[in-house]
Amino acid sequence: MAGGWTHDGAVNEQIEASINDELKRMQAMRRPVGASRTHCAECEEPIPEARQQAIPGVKLCLDCQKERDTRFVSRGGINRRGSKDSQLK
Repeated sequence: MAGGWTHDGAVNEQIEASINDELKRMQAMRRPVGASRTHCAECEEPIPEARQQAIPGVKLCLDCQKERDTRFVSRGGINRRGSKDSQLK
């Protein structure tokens, strides 16, 4: 789909570039900032040196991070009862 003076695929290339830029921005926001802690912020257990180097700015040990990740996992989904598509037959 060319539009005016653009070549075929230019619109899709722009959409992909916009998506990639937004993904990079969101990933940068999630990255911890600052120096890694030597001990976990929640349980005070030592954080292994390898984890500190792998994740700059890490604040939690692996066990506490896993627990936090399971707590904040989205349990949502599609409300099939309210979906009009499910009512069409």
